Amino acid sequence: MIELSDLPLRADLVGQEPYGAPQLDVPVVLNVNENPYPPSPALRHEMAAAIVAAAGGFNRYPDREALGLRSDLAAYLGHGLTADNVWAANGSNEIMSHLLTAFGGPGRSVLTFTPTYSMYPEYARNTCTTYVTARRRDDYTLDAGLILDAIALHRPTVVLITTPNNPTGTAVSLDVIDEVCAGTDAIVVADEAYQEFSARPSAVELLDRHDRLVVSRTMSKAFALAGGRVGYLAAAPAIVDACRIVRLPYHLSAQTQAIARVALAHSDELLAQVRSLAAEARAFEAWARSRGYAVVDSEANFTLFGRFADRHRVWQDLLDRGILIRETGPAGFLRASAGTPEEMALLSAALDEIAPTIEGDVK
Repeated sequence: MIELSDLPLRADLVGQEPYGAPQLDVPVVLNVNENPYPPSPALRHEMAAAIVAAAGGFNRYPDREALGLRSDLAAYLGHGLTADNVWAANGSNEIMSHLLTAFGGPGRSVLTFTPTYSMYPEYARNTCTTYVTARRRDDYTLDAGLILDAIALHRPTVVLITTPNNPTGTAVSLDVIDEVCAGTDAIVVADEAYQEFSARPSAVELLDRHDRLVVSRTMSKAFALAGGRVGYLAAAPAIVDACRIVRLPYHLSAQTQAIARVALAHSDELLAQVRSLAAEARAFEAWARSRGYAVVDSEANFTLFGRFADRHRVWQDLLDRGILIRETGPAGFLRASAGTPEEMALLSAALDEIAPTIEGDVK
């Protein structure tokens, strides 16, 4: 049988591994920042009914412009936005791919600030865009001077500012984003995948001031729709048009559009757990500090904590107890998503149980 090495694979893909956090069948899954609360039975029935209704037209292609969904997303975001300001795709992953396909490519670069989301270099690689980075401050925050200095050095066409940042949970103020947008002609993307968990205002408020600002969002986290695969952006209509040029035909299925519109119609219900999940994360952080762990101040639904001399061993010890968290971020740290109160209690108890074996590892 033919092997991968026998194929004429693109040179920059040789030796690469597929992205993917572990998907394991364990009692407590806290590794990919999912919302642990599924849609209610009543809402699931409404989603099912919407799919049944859509199925009557499955012999036809879906609305390739997804205008109904884009209108609903614009209404959710507010600030006078319309469907012309919104683009939707299969998760924020495809949103980022559209942006880098449109504004990146050979001879161009995308700049971001590490540590940050581990998929960014893959978006760049897949679109043949040069990936360049600058280090965040020691507390993992960003200021306008740091960002603008990096822009002046690297001359990117796209700048990714993740707020709150994954995996650290640290956020960027609107003043910083405003100053950066005023100081560059690059496309500035505020990646707000975890915005609903933060008390800070959204960069959507700045769209009427900056034509090259893009605000990227997802329905995977706050809306508990990770399985639905819906991401979207808000920007000037010209940026939306650029994404329309590079999208694949009929990229967003009829059933995806139908489910997302039902979810948006019930946003109050689906977002009801956002505050409690943020509170669970903050409570876990307080607990971790009380046990002597180093904890990064987070404004998202996850916590980065450590430091461990051998974080993989701690990760494995937790997994052996049926608890899956994420081995990611700066050396010596682990990341735990906010779960239900019962799940967080199990995580805390497991850490206490293995503490005698890791006490010497914690710095």
